[in-house]
Amino acid sequence: MNKQNEGNHLKKSLGMMTLIAIAAGSVIGGWLAESPYWYSLTGPGAAFIFLGLAVLLVPVGLAFAEMVAMLPFSSSVAVWTANATNHRLGWCMQWLMFLIQIVEPPICAFILTTALGFFIDFTTTQTMLVAIAMCVIWYIVSNFNISISGTLSNIFFYAMVGISVCITILFFTSGKWSVDNLLGHGGWFPNGGYGIFLASGVLTIKYIGFEMTPTMIEETTFPVKNMWKVILAALFIPSILYAIVVIAIGGMAPWSELAEMSMPEPELIRSLGLPMIFAWGALIAGSLHGFTTFMGFWTSSARVLYGSAQLNMLPPAFKKLNKHGQPYIANIVVLIFTVFFCIFSASNWVQYIYAVSCIAAGLVYFMVCFDALRLRKLHPEWPRPYKAPLGNGFLILGMAVSVWVVIASSLSLDFTGWMSLVAYMVVGVVVLVLMERYRKDNPGKLDPIVLTPDNIGET
Repeated sequence: MNKQNEGNHLKKSLGMMTLIAIAAGSVIGGWLAESPYWYSLTGPGAAFIFLGLAVLLVPVGLAFAEMVAMLPFSSSVAVWTANATNHRLGWCMQWLMFLIQIVEPPICAFILTTALGFFIDFTTTQTMLVAIAMCVIWYIVSNFNISISGTLSNIFFYAMVGISVCITILFFTSGKWSVDNLLGHGGWFPNGGYGIFLASGVLTIKYIGFEMTPTMIEETTFPVKNMWKVILAALFIPSILYAIVVIAIGGMAPWSELAEMSMPEPELIRSLGLPMIFAWGALIAGSLHGFTTFMGFWTSSARVLYGSAQLNMLPPAFKKLNKHGQPYIANIVVLIFTVFFCIFSASNWVQYIYAVSCIAAGLVYFMVCFDALRLRKLHPEWPRPYKAPLGNGFLILGMAVSVWVVIASSLSLDFTGWMSLVAYMVVGVVVLVLMERYRKDNPGKLDPIVLTPDNIGET
């Protein structure tokens, strides 16, 4: 049960500030091309929804912090759920976790192609091919030392935040910003309660990223008890930035016009005769948003597969590391899935990926809160360097928020989207069945591994 991955370790090279840059940078993503969808959902009131969501997700985030401090393994949700229930459900949660991570690189690739579209008109097919090319390029980079990604994330994170702040200041001081644009076209929430409910579900995707931090725990250099600081930073830094940006852009034109734009910031700057250097800045910042998210989720996706192999949920090949300490087989599989989602979601990538991500995230968030609650009862003796505050009720609140995210997100997914989600889960079940069959035919080989606190330091 406790057989380990001998002599094949991920390298510890991520400090706290670097991980915050990776996590918060990944959460921030790219509103350059996504903000029109925000306005179409619920108008400028999205600013308040973003702030509210950050607060509501705190119980979930701190449940993750408790679990990763107690069981600090890159296999994260698989280990936690296997201990709380069984290894089969652990694999199901791990497969959903992989879905959450793997759909993000394609959305970022499309954001980057949208930025290029400001200068070059692409057909749908060309857009898809450019996005795939970006995935291939990053696949090559991903096989080098993770410190490269960490360094780039630090640079990109501070640059994109700084540029974004400059552009919001430009909008507020341009003389074109008007409260009437915010309130004179249906108010804060022009689509009413339904728009609020829908947005409160699907906009959760803009916080997906904080849950990636446990997958990198074996590569961090700071105490596991401090992971809660990284997770809260990944929730609240983006929430404040989102709110400011939504109001800044929302005051420049009616929400209905913004909803029809491809990239509101540079388009507004050009149409209103503002200095074009800021349009270039918006495109650069948007591209940096895309790059940071791309890097973070690609890295996390590979770690999810690597962690699954640690538990014998996948073949040992997924644990193989190259000379730079990178799981190169896992990176190849990430590339394959990334290309698949680039092809599948090309025509309606924002709505499709938002809904699929949030449904999967809601299910994983629910299970992590349940795991924390269950393991408090099953193993109160296990050391918990960090424990979520306010008792079990806090975790139950996290479970309730997770259910609400799933229900609200489901409303925006069409039939084709549901079929793709079902097909993805079928693949996961097939993998489970094949692994079970292999164990039956080869007794004693690849038996399920359930890591406990006794295994800390062995992986």
